[in-house]
Amino acid sequence: MHAAPPVAPPRAPRRPTIEDWLAIPEEKRAELIDGRIVYQGMPGPVHGRTQAGVIALVRGAYDRRPGGAERPGGWWVSMEVDMEIAGLGCRPDVLGWRRDKHATLPEPDRRGIVTAAPDWICEVLSPTTAHVDMGDKRLGYHRAGVAHYWLADPHNGTLTVLRWTPEGYLIALVAGRGDKVRAAPFDAVEIDVGGLFGDDADEPPPSGEPTAP
Repeated sequence: MHAAPPVAPPRAPRRPTIEDWLAIPEEKRAELIDGRIVYQGMPGPVHGRTQAGVIALVRGAYDRRPGGAERPGGWWVSMEVDMEIAGLGCRPDVLGWRRDKHATLPEPDRRGIVTAAPDWICEVLSPTTAHVDMGDKRLGYHRAGVAHYWLADPHNGTLTVLRWTPEGYLIALVAGRGDKVRAAPFDAVEIDVGGLFGDDADEPPPSGEPTAP
């Protein structure tokens, strides 16, 4: 009687690589987060309006050469740039690089992706991907040395500002609709948090949102 041949242990599945991520059609809206392909839903009007609000409030004052008090400048600001940073294949909603660190706007490499880690990233939270933005992506951005990380939550009307430290991101600020704040790294100019979500100053807040005292 012959002994049964030993059964080989199952092989661990191969972790996707940056090359695998790049092979996915852009319209699939995929990201590579800690060895996992994560698919994002198509952004809806609320997400898009918040993204536009962040761009409007930041870009006008900062996306220019260094200037005066009302328009401090000193940044390159962009949105939805395909990036490889710290092993992540990501596409941040809004991002920026300091001009004193980058004389020109960072350009994609021959693969079509940017590898210069931003100095600031803002992600717009959605119900399906918020756990990624606040979890694995947050860890990856910290690993990449992104100094400032904002989380804009249009469904709860809040802005969370995180600051890099060696131990991890610390919460520097949490503000909501009706608040006017100075949020690093763009704290030279006061911003109206409601404006990030497209609120008009002379209109009441959306249904269900309390009026600021």
